[in-house]
Amino acid sequence: MTGVKQRLGAQGEEWAEEVLSEAGMFVIDRNWRCREGEIDLIAVDEVDGETILVFCEVKYRTGTGFGTPLEGITYEKVRRLRRAAAMWLRERKVSTRRIRLDAIGILAVRGRDIEVTHVRGIE
Repeated sequence: MTGVKQRLGAQGEEWAEEVLSEAGMFVIDRNWRCREGEIDLIAVDEVDGETILVFCEVKYRTGTGFGTPLEGITYEKVRRLRRAAAMWLRERKVSTRRIRLDAIGILAVRGRDIEVTHVRGIE
């Protein structure tokens, strides 16, 4: 079952990368791991001439038995994502004025259109 989950997760991240690309962003890192966990996607966004590093959590689900994909992103997950982002910045020696945490929820229920929701600036 783990292999199936990994393949679904990888497919979800590919769709999420397309969503970011369509929004004018470009992904600079994927599946970065540290002791705090994993950052699914790291992208660059330009807003009003300012560069923003975007650390993105992707949740993919095939049903809503455990809630929507975005409901799976808990306060603790956001806290860990924030700490992991700080570690990524330190490790890469990147200095930036702005970062943002985003979430992309993908719901792929058999027989229905895939629903993708991108939330900018999760807290």
